[in-house]
Amino acid sequence: MKRREAREKAIQTLFQLENTELTVDEAITYIIEEPANSFYEMLVRGTVQNQEAIDKSLTGNLENWSLDRLPKIERTVLRLAVFELLFNDDVPDRVVLNEAIELCKTFGDEKSGRFVNGVLSKFTKNK
Repeated sequence: MKRREAREKAIQTLFQLENTELTVDEAITYIIEEPANSFYEMLVRGTVQNQEAIDKSLTGNLENWSLDRLPKIERTVLRLAVFELLFNDDVPDRVVLNEAIELCKTFGDEKSGRFVNGVLSKFTKNK
């Protein structure tokens, strides 16, 4: 599984986990059938385990928005991207931003990509 596909599957898993009683392991088995890719698992488990810190960091970079008001896909993409920016030094910030925008194009719309780009750009400047 390539990293882009791992990120797409991670978004699907995290999206599914929000507001459900599923465990991370249950959500993972709904999304992928083969043995989990280590990068994919790191993204999903890391985002879930660090969600409180991620949300706190995100909240400080949202202008005129609260995390709860964000559409679910944008919130999910932002959480994944901020996880990578804060906790994964293997990937350059620019790549994380580009991947987040592409994920928005895949799962959201054109406005989603622009919004996420703006929030993440501000986040990386304040990082």
